[in-house]
Amino acid sequence: MMTNDKTLRVIATSEPGEAGALMRALGRRARAAARQVALAPASGRDAALLAMAQALRDDAAPILAANALDLADARAAGHNAAFIDRLMLDAGRLDAVADAVAAIAALPDPVGRITAEWTQPNGLRFERVATPLGVIAVIFESRPNVAADAGALCLKSGNVAILRAGSDSFRTATEIVHALRLGLEAAGLPVDAIQLVPTRDRAAVGAILAGLDGAVDVVVPRGGRSLVARVQSDARVPVFAHLDGNCHVYVHAAADLAMARAILLNAKLRRTGVCGSAETLLVDAACAATHLGPLVSDLLDAGCAVRGDAAAQTIDPRVTPATEQDWATEFLDKIIAVKVVADIGDAIDHIERHGSHHTEAIVSADGAAAARFLAEVDSAIVLHNASTQFADGGEFGFGAEIGIATGRMHARGPVGLEQLCSFKYRVHGAGQIRP
Repeated sequence: MMTNDKTLRVIATSEPGEAGALMRALGRRARAAARQVALAPASGRDAALLAMAQALRDDAAPILAANALDLADARAAGHNAAFIDRLMLDAGRLDAVADAVAAIAALPDPVGRITAEWTQPNGLRFERVATPLGVIAVIFESRPNVAADAGALCLKSGNVAILRAGSDSFRTATEIVHALRLGLEAAGLPVDAIQLVPTRDRAAVGAILAGLDGAVDVVVPRGGRSLVARVQSDARVPVFAHLDGNCHVYVHAAADLAMARAILLNAKLRRTGVCGSAETLLVDAACAATHLGPLVSDLLDAGCAVRGDAAAQTIDPRVTPATEQDWATEFLDKIIAVKVVADIGDAIDHIERHGSHHTEAIVSADGAAAARFLAEVDSAIVLHNASTQFADGGEFGFGAEIGIATGRMHARGPVGLEQLCSFKYRVHGAGQIRP
């Protein structure tokens, strides 16, 4: 092991109390580290990422032991299976977390990229160059792997991370961040480039949203609707976030039934607790006679509760009536809403009315229909003949992601390295003055 220096371990506490001074000090340390990280060469940041990945593997025992305690508390609190799945780490999942951190090191360096250049008639040469955002605060709840993904992505993009874990994943996140800080130290970078808020006091969230006296440049919430709504409402700094992942699978009249069945089961049931899980199935009336029955039966036989419209309810007595609220609900569980729509226009209208602008898929062999769906559906991610579970930065080739953004400013869709950079203009002259 590289070191046992206690300054590298986050001394976590669940004691409530005065969080303001603690958080302001944390912000000052983050801001001081930000300049060093932004100016560090790519080779130094990559070396730190590889060391972080190795530290995660070396520290597997304490990380998994902490996760076992978090899981025990979650089960005792009565959380459902989807929540437990989001919280759980085992040896395989932890290896995958470490592999993801190492894979980020292999990605092209996003800092210093020239994204555009041109020369004006007066001879001035302009360059637009990618630069780090600065200090990124990530507030997450039950997924402890977010600590590693966010810390690694922030470092690769030349940024500093302040991580605020939810109470449910607090012990696990503490051990993960300890490993990340060991990697930073091994590479000679400031350990305060990645900090975990060392308290469960909810006042810490308010302090972050207020900006920590100007220390925080961007906030990224990763969690449930109540957390994201609070962040979007209260933050005094920019936010990258999505409020809901109310994702749709639309089975068009020209859909291949076998393909539709495979895509639907994967989109809904691969992992029900992720934001890319399908929550509503729309079936075109033109193919309902052949497609609706098999699709609904597949879901029910796989243990998924179906809340359907009148047409869906005729398929199986296990289908319960859908309410108006069901069309707008992110279930994050083995529950799906099912509706027969008149045509593709009706499907697009339904998504616009009830969706959350996250991820939608059309299953169709008709290229023109698919092109219309992709053009008219106003969501961050729109797929043709593929599962909504591909709403993931890793599947986009971005490496890990820090979150999915459904807003229209700066970042939209998976927030990866490119989206964690801003830019500046470099202007080269030869003595020009403005008349």
